Amino acid sequence: MTEITAWDVSVRPAVPEDRPAVERLWLMFRHDLSEFRDILPNPDGTFRNERVEDAFSSPDWAPYLLVSGERPVGLAFVRGLTGPVRVLNSFFVVRGARRAGIGLRGVREVLARHPGHWEIAFQYENPGAVAFWRRVAAETVGDAWTEEPRPVPDRPELPPDVWISFEVTG
Repeated sequence: MTEITAWDVSVRPAVPEDRPAVERLWLMFRHDLSEFRDILPNPDGTFRNERVEDAFSSPDWAPYLLVSGERPVGLAFVRGLTGPVRVLNSFFVVRGARRAGIGLRGVREVLARHPGHWEIAFQYENPGAVAFWRRVAAETVGDAWTEEPRPVPDRPELPPDVWISFEVTG
């Protein structure tokens, strides 16, 4: 087994040739989230993927791939590039690459590429995400961040998402 460290990982924009790998990572990401939001796959075994489509086709979005050598180990989707607020719409690191600083390094590289006001959502039901995103905020901007629960649009049956907000300077 090869141990992977944060220094073995790079972040790069995902290009159309990366889409099959991003789609596979997306399935793993949605599978992980299914534990916290009672999400079931579609009849064909996939999960909704309009965010993948948006990430690759909208000028307001940017898809990123986290890679170790030639191996994809994570993804990040940023939206809001043409507006006043950037949103880290999706962020995922494969389980075999977690707990080695890869996620923290990856997200900080993505944030640095798009200075400005940022918002990131997570769920209180996911304790790993709570700890991770609070750490990201604290290590990125100290105590200059806020946390706010907000209802999930068009999903009143779900608990609110939690949003952290902060500024990233260039």
